[in-house]
Amino acid sequence: MGLEQNATEILLSLGLADRMVGTSYQTDPVLPELKSAYDSVPVLAELYPSREAVLAAGPDFVYSTFTSAYAGDAAGDRGALGERGIPAYLSRFACEEPADGAATVGFEGLFGEIEEVARIFGVADRGTDLVARQRARLRAAVEAAAGSGERSVLWYYSGTSTPYVAGAGGMPAAIGAALGVRNVYGDVRQAWPAGSWEQIAQRNPDVIVLADLTRGGDGDSAQSKLDFLRSNPVTSKLDAVKEGRFITVSGSSMDPSVRSVAAVEQVSAGLKELGR
Repeated sequence: MGLEQNATEILLSLGLADRMVGTSYQTDPVLPELKSAYDSVPVLAELYPSREAVLAAGPDFVYSTFTSAYAGDAAGDRGALGERGIPAYLSRFACEEPADGAATVGFEGLFGEIEEVARIFGVADRGTDLVARQRARLRAAVEAAAGSGERSVLWYYSGTSTPYVAGAGGMPAAIGAALGVRNVYGDVRQAWPAGSWEQIAQRNPDVIVLADLTRGGDGDSAQSKLDFLRSNPVTSKLDAVKEGRFITVSGSSMDPSVRSVAAVEQVSAGLKELGR
């Protein structure tokens, strides 16, 4: 069972749809190449399923890339699920105990997780193949960005009154490191800190990467971010805004998932275009 979209898309990418008793919490339209497989899996809840719903589905294994999936008002404690004979896997980038997981997100760690999940389901060869294809795409995207120049980047995730941006340690940091760009909030150790527009104006990024989120909240969609940045008295004076230096990626690709390599490709292509 995949408890949210990123976990579900990893399972589907490994060809495991016929072994899935449920999915939940779809945050973006499913990847086109996975839609047919996704449509064959029961959707247990619009957001996270309750513990009761999880137990009723009868899974042998549950998987999430977010700690919040195992909250008391969601699927419930992982230990309690384990006591019922249901192993509850949590991404190495979201472990409750930092010592048990990875301190920072990296592509090697992401690929290792995909291969580990594949081994758990007895399809190690599929994991090896999927990771090989992701590595090839990552390598090509990095090579394509070579020579586009060092840029400072603001990774703008959500919010307008309070902007939530990428700090150090998360997937944007890994994408930036691969492409040789500098995160203007790279000095903040939180993965997703709350920023301020005045501080962002002082840091004046060369490029703004917009997360396109489909959940419908304040400053979620890329278009709502653009509208705000162009109309706000502070942000409208940013060089990146005045010169239209924006790159858009899907919101879910900014968390560790099979979409993360696509974010590298999109940022790489955007940097190359802006460098012309």
